[in-house]
Amino acid sequence: MPVDAVTRPWSRNALVAALVFLAATAPLRAQNTAPAAPEANDVAIALVLAVDTSGSVSSQRFELQKQGYAAAFRNPQVLNSIRSLATQSIAVTMMQWTGPRLHVVVAEWTRIKDEASANAFAATIETVPRQLFGGGTSISGAIDFSRLLLAQSPFSAARRVIDISGDGSNNSGRAVTQARDEAVADGIGINGLPILALEPGLDRYYYDNVIGGPGAFVIPAENYDNFADAVLKKLITEIAGPTPRRSLASDAVSAPRSQARPTWRPSFAAAKLPNSIISMSETPR
Repeated sequence: MPVDAVTRPWSRNALVAALVFLAATAPLRAQNTAPAAPEANDVAIALVLAVDTSGSVSSQRFELQKQGYAAAFRNPQVLNSIRSLATQSIAVTMMQWTGPRLHVVVAEWTRIKDEASANAFAATIETVPRQLFGGGTSISGAIDFSRLLLAQSPFSAARRVIDISGDGSNNSGRAVTQARDEAVADGIGINGLPILALEPGLDRYYYDNVIGGPGAFVIPAENYDNFADAVLKKLITEIAGPTPRRSLASDAVSAPRSQARPTWRPSFAAAKLPNSIISMSETPR
């Protein structure tokens, strides 16, 4: 019998077997090349909420701050903003601050991903009492401690942000601009929520000295009674990304920034509007 007459049937069988094998392993190969699913601790933003509890903050003012934050996390707009993110989750912690070394974490790092986790975090804010009552106003100390909290966060975040709220300028500790610049150099953004009840020009101070990083912004509260509204706008803006949404404010002021220090300043008239956002975008020198 010719050799090819013997080998031809075997070749056909081998070809069929090879095709069957390729068909069976194709889904496995496709699965191996698919993008990896996000890890359980991946979040879009890790956010430190730094709340002023210095001597100028009375018990009533502190309560308005606390209730404002709790109401914001229960607001459906905040949860909808979180659900629009790639990870559909953020990580948040809250601390109280006064002097350069006076800081207390009052809400541990929490992953907010749904209504239940948002409500639980709001409940934590409501139930934790005030733990600091004076010691100066060290915004620089609050920034430094917030950097430490971000470094110790158990979550992997695409963005790391410090949010400073307070009713006074830096009056103790090192220069706030030095703390700001070091945080920005580490890739951390700083946003501000100044309360203008005691220092009407505090929004300008925050703009010049406190905030930094790409898309950094200031949302002032005219007084403590308007704090809840300002907090809600701030959270939605922070979650949305580096560029603030103009639709959240009655007006906005933008300025190019290099690192943390503005290189050009526009008119600041819009900062006096009750719901204004003063923002800045990062531009290289």
